[in-house]
Amino acid sequence: MTPTVIFLSFLTVLVGGVTSLPSLKTSTTTVSYNVTYIQTSLSTRSVRAGVKRRTTNTSAKISPTKLSKFSETVEATQETTRGLKPMTFKPTEGRTIAPKPTTKPSKPTEVITKTLKTTTVNPTAKTKKTTPKTTPLSFQTEDLNEDIDKSVERRVWNPKNSEEPPVFECPPLGLESLKVKDSQLLSSSYKRRGLGPHRARLNIQSGIEDGDIYDGAWCAQHKDKNQWLQVDAMKLTRFTAVMLQGRSSIWSLDFVETFKVQVSNDTIKWKPCMNGTEEAVFEGNQDSETPVLAVLPEPAMARYIRINPQTWFKNGSICLRAEIMGCELPDPNNIYPWQAEEGTKDKLDFRHHNYKEMRKLMKSVTEMCPDITRIYSIGKSYMGLKLYVMEISDNPGKHELGEPEFRYVAGMHGNEVLGRELLLNLMEYMCQEYKRGNQRIVHLVKETRIHLLPSMNPDGYEMAYKKGSELAGWAFGRNSYEGIDMNHNFADLNTVMWDAIELETDKSKLINHYFPIPEYYTSEEALVAPETRAVISWMQNIPFVLSANLHGGELVVTYPFDMTRDWAPKEDTPTADESFFRWLATVYASTNHVMSNPDRRPCHNEDFLRHNNIINGASWHTVPGSMNDFSYLHTNCFEVTVELSCDKFPHASELPIEWENNKESLLIYMEQIHRGIKGVVRDKDTEAGIADAIIKVDDIDHHIRSAFEGDYWRLLNPGEYHITVTAEGYIPASRNCRVEYDHYPTICDFQLTKTPKQRLREILAKGGKIPKDLQLRLRQLRIRKLRASTKLINRRRASQQRRARGTRR
Repeated sequence: MTPTVIFLSFLTVLVGGVTSLPSLKTSTTTVSYNVTYIQTSLSTRSVRAGVKRRTTNTSAKISPTKLSKFSETVEATQETTRGLKPMTFKPTEGRTIAPKPTTKPSKPTEVITKTLKTTTVNPTAKTKKTTPKTTPLSFQTEDLNEDIDKSVERRVWNPKNSEEPPVFECPPLGLESLKVKDSQLLSSSYKRRGLGPHRARLNIQSGIEDGDIYDGAWCAQHKDKNQWLQVDAMKLTRFTAVMLQGRSSIWSLDFVETFKVQVSNDTIKWKPCMNGTEEAVFEGNQDSETPVLAVLPEPAMARYIRINPQTWFKNGSICLRAEIMGCELPDPNNIYPWQAEEGTKDKLDFRHHNYKEMRKLMKSVTEMCPDITRIYSIGKSYMGLKLYVMEISDNPGKHELGEPEFRYVAGMHGNEVLGRELLLNLMEYMCQEYKRGNQRIVHLVKETRIHLLPSMNPDGYEMAYKKGSELAGWAFGRNSYEGIDMNHNFADLNTVMWDAIELETDKSKLINHYFPIPEYYTSEEALVAPETRAVISWMQNIPFVLSANLHGGELVVTYPFDMTRDWAPKEDTPTADESFFRWLATVYASTNHVMSNPDRRPCHNEDFLRHNNIINGASWHTVPGSMNDFSYLHTNCFEVTVELSCDKFPHASELPIEWENNKESLLIYMEQIHRGIKGVVRDKDTEAGIADAIIKVDDIDHHIRSAFEGDYWRLLNPGEYHITVTAEGYIPASRNCRVEYDHYPTICDFQLTKTPKQRLREILAKGGKIPKDLQLRLRQLRIRKLRASTKLINRRRASQQRRARGTRR
């Protein structure tokens, strides 16, 4: 065969057939407004500034370029953190000094950051196609019998400045957690409805504008010493302490500096709290946000308690937010005391676990269920604390062909602790129920590989933990030790996507998935937390299908996109998978006991009940660089954010009821990983799995890719779908797949045939002879090419002749 024939054959694109392989077993399971940190380069800003505002809601594409990926998981400590490492570049070392933290724990040493020199990402440039090599990365099992590194222990728990969380004699009544109803709060006066007594709740947040119905405190109408806030405990209570906070507002500065406390059983006769022979005057606030604890000299037994401000900020008004600490006393008239008990029947460890206690609990779970659990670390925090993950599977440590990978992530914000405790409880519960033979849990464990990361920000958690559940305030411990908000710290791929749409005229060059990480994000100057780097590496090395990110401070489930397209403060910005994301959010919200309660009141300044407790993230407030958007645009994984409770740091006494509120939601959300289609993409000749094959669903402008063994999972709602699979070096294949309403996925396997070009390349590489069938195929391709060329030439000649005749006339 001549070289000309071979060359011409390379220019032809073929479309082949598809056959099914029944290879897989069928599964049988079922805020407030924030100042946003925008990650973007100067060049990106200039482009975005010149773009006319649009409201396109379809998911976009960018041109295919070689993706920048993280390399192996990096354990970043205080002394050594690694930059993002694309697989195709060699790292060069650079030296930077760690930014000064916003708080002053033990002084960290100099940080050496290894960064990378990468080529500029051009979303529309033509590049030579190469087959990406997808290889699994094994995270080593952690031995929790080993002691914590002594240097880390000294930094995090400095013996000279050791702080233990305060221990209260009695739990809070529940002003912050909404256990205390609005009807139980009264006041002497109030300025207007938005500043009424029902807003006098610790850490309640105001809206962006003063004057609406969602203001940030109770404010008395008059400025005198006769004003009071009254709380009805509903039962005889032993009051022990009062916590006070000023008004939440970006426009006003109001707080109470000193106050008195009185108690009563009938609201007619009031008894003051005494300090010896004199009425006690308690120290209040010096600012609006820091909670202040006032312990009563002697516990007071009563049903009602009043806070009576004595002095206040001289340029402000009488405004406060409060929490009351008190123990309910036994009611002698109640002959059925067990009917009033709240909580759960599950025997779990309901308390707050610091880093050391978390290690102990995770270790105890693995010892109880060694056959289905494994603990590994994905990296380290800035201060050197390991980011532990609990894996639950019938074959821990191994990706099984066809078995989807699920993850829960909690503690991204260190002071939002409920998610951390729920995941620790979930580990215990699944272990206990698996041993009991609970078939629902057994099926989940056997059909799903589950990964639980209870603390993404352990440094921030330890800071908040030392303050305690009631004194940590609204924001202390939220960010990392370096002061980085990790919910804004992932690469902003939304801007990359939308800029490509605005600039590219040839839409055929655009892709819609696996967006590359921009160059600025991998540069020496990029402010990327080591915790964020570790999580991104984790995402890239395990083929996650579904995830949820657990937060606190509200009661709502948000879904992508989290970022608005044109930097608007908020605007509905859906993805191509809007309908499935809404289903995921609804599944969690509708089964959560508190969210699904139609009589619950709003937490802070938005009523999410009117949205059925789900909302598009960007429609709430824009969040550039969110983990949800990054997960959707850079990997195959679908992820939502769950805001678990109004109280970011609930008291330990509230953990049992919070577990009961969320238990069913946590389980049923995991089961949604088995909705849609799944299968294996194989080579027709060798039966080997094909990695990085692209799975396309007609009418949904977002593709996914197969994992390293060729298996894939595509989350879809019930319906009929036309699926096309493509892979480099193979002829595309298509088939129809129907998703039923059953609690298991539809199996859609694909066999792909190599293109003649690919077959010829492999034969020549091995020094073999070209088989006769391939020679015949190449000869047919040459003839087809020649016929097509001849037709094109004849058309051009005919067109020229017609123009010539027209000119002569």
